[in-house]
Amino acid sequence: MTMIVVNIHEAKAKLSEYLDAVAKGERVLICKRNQPVAELRAVEQTRTEPRTIGGVTGIVMPASFFEPMPAEFLDAFESGEVYPMPSASKPPRVAESRAAYTAKRKRSR
Repeated sequence: MTMIVVNIHEAKAKLSEYLDAVAKGERVLICKRNQPVAELRAVEQTRTEPRTIGGVTGIVMPASFFEPMPAEFLDAFESGEVYPMPSASKPPRVAESRAAYTAKRKRSR
Protein backbone atom coordinates (compact mmCIF):
# COMPACT_ATOMS: atom_id res chain seq x y z
CA MET A 1 0.00 0.00 0.00
CA THR A 2 1.38 3.39 -0.95
CA MET A 3 0.69 6.85 0.40
CA ILE A 4 0.30 9.94 -1.74
CA VAL A 5 1.18 13.25 -0.07
CA VAL A 6 -0.51 16.39 -1.46
CA ASN A 7 -1.20 19.95 -0.36
CA ILE A 8 -4.77 21.24 -0.01
CA HIS A 9 -4.78 23.15 -3.31
CA GLU A 10 -3.78 20.07 -5.27
CA ALA A 11 -6.25 17.88 -3.37
CA LYS A 12 -9.10 20.25 -4.28
CA ALA A 13 -8.03 20.38 -7.92
CA LYS A 14 -7.68 16.60 -8.36
CA LEU A 15 -10.08 15.18 -5.77
CA SER A 16 -11.72 12.71 -8.15
CA GLU A 17 -8.32 11.30 -9.16
CA TYR A 18 -7.34 10.83 -5.52
CA LEU A 19 -10.67 9.16 -4.74
CA ASP A 20 -10.01 6.68 -7.55
CA ALA A 21 -6.56 5.97 -6.07
CA VAL A 22 -8.10 5.48 -2.61
CA ALA A 23 -10.62 3.02 -4.07
CA LYS A 24 -7.66 1.00 -5.39
CA GLY A 25 -6.16 0.76 -1.89
CA GLU A 26 -3.83 3.75 -1.71
CA ARG A 27 -3.91 6.41 1.01
CA VAL A 28 -3.76 10.15 0.40
CA LEU A 29 -2.23 12.40 3.04
CA ILE A 30 -3.47 15.99 2.75
CA CYS A 31 -1.15 18.69 4.07
CA LYS A 32 -1.48 22.39 4.82
CA ARG A 33 1.82 24.17 4.30
CA ASN A 34 3.51 20.75 4.25
CA GLN A 35 2.06 19.77 7.66
CA PRO A 36 -0.31 16.74 7.63
CA VAL A 37 -3.91 17.64 8.50
CA ALA A 38 -6.03 14.81 7.06
CA GLU A 39 -5.86 11.41 5.44
CA LEU A 40 -8.09 9.92 2.76
CA ARG A 41 -8.49 6.18 2.97
CA ALA A 42 -11.05 3.64 1.87
CA VAL A 43 -14.08 2.96 4.04
CA GLU A 44 -14.57 -0.65 5.06
CA GLN A 45 -17.36 -2.23 3.08
CA THR A 46 -20.61 -2.91 4.90
CA ARG A 47 -21.62 -6.45 5.65
CA THR A 48 -23.95 -8.04 3.06
CA GLU A 49 -24.93 -11.06 5.18
CA PRO A 50 -25.86 -11.15 8.87
CA ARG A 51 -23.07 -12.12 11.23
CA THR A 52 -23.32 -15.52 12.90
CA ILE A 53 -24.22 -15.41 16.58
CA GLY A 54 -21.12 -15.91 18.70
CA GLY A 55 -19.03 -16.59 15.63
CA VAL A 56 -20.31 -20.18 15.57
CA THR A 57 -22.47 -21.61 12.86
CA GLY A 58 -25.44 -23.87 13.54
CA ILE A 59 -26.96 -21.93 16.47
CA VAL A 60 -30.70 -21.52 16.06
CA MET A 61 -32.66 -19.03 18.16
CA PRO A 62 -36.17 -20.31 18.89
CA ALA A 63 -39.09 -17.94 18.35
CA SER A 64 -39.72 -17.96 22.13
CA PHE A 65 -36.42 -16.11 22.60
CA PHE A 66 -37.99 -12.96 21.16
CA GLU A 67 -41.20 -13.16 23.22
CA PRO A 68 -41.67 -10.85 26.23
CA MET A 69 -40.55 -12.16 29.63
CA PRO A 70 -43.25 -13.49 31.98
CA ALA A 71 -44.90 -10.86 34.20
CA GLU A 72 -43.94 -12.77 37.38
CA PHE A 73 -40.26 -12.59 36.47
CA LEU A 74 -40.43 -8.89 35.62
CA ASP A 75 -42.28 -8.11 38.88
CA ALA A 76 -39.65 -9.99 40.91
CA PHE A 77 -36.81 -8.34 39.00
CA GLU A 78 -38.17 -4.82 39.34
CA SER A 79 -39.03 -5.23 43.04
CA GLY A 80 -35.43 -6.12 43.90
CA GLU A 81 -36.09 -9.69 45.04
CA VAL A 82 -33.94 -11.23 42.32
CA TYR A 83 -30.89 -9.12 43.15
CA PRO A 84 -31.02 -7.83 46.74
CA MET A 85 -29.66 -4.36 47.42
CA PRO A 86 -26.28 -4.20 49.22
CA SER A 87 -26.41 -3.40 52.90
CA ALA A 88 -26.36 0.28 53.75
CA SER A 89 -24.01 -0.24 56.73
CA LYS A 90 -20.87 0.24 54.64
CA PRO A 91 -20.96 3.08 52.08
CA PRO A 92 -19.24 2.50 48.76
CA ARG A 93 -15.62 3.65 48.51
CA VAL A 94 -16.54 6.19 45.90
CA ALA A 95 -18.44 8.18 48.54
CA GLU A 96 -15.43 8.29 50.88
CA SER A 97 -13.39 11.44 51.18
CA ARG A 98 -9.79 11.37 50.02
CA ALA A 99 -8.54 11.76 53.62
CA ALA A 100 -10.52 8.72 54.82
CA TYR A 101 -9.25 6.65 51.89
CA THR A 102 -5.63 7.69 52.52
CA ALA A 103 -5.95 6.88 56.24
CA LYS A 104 -7.25 3.37 55.44
CA ARG A 105 -4.34 2.75 53.07
CA LYS A 106 -1.80 3.82 55.70
CA ARG A 107 -3.35 1.50 58.32
CA SER A 108 -3.35 -1.48 55.94
CA ARG A 109 0.39 -1.21 55.25
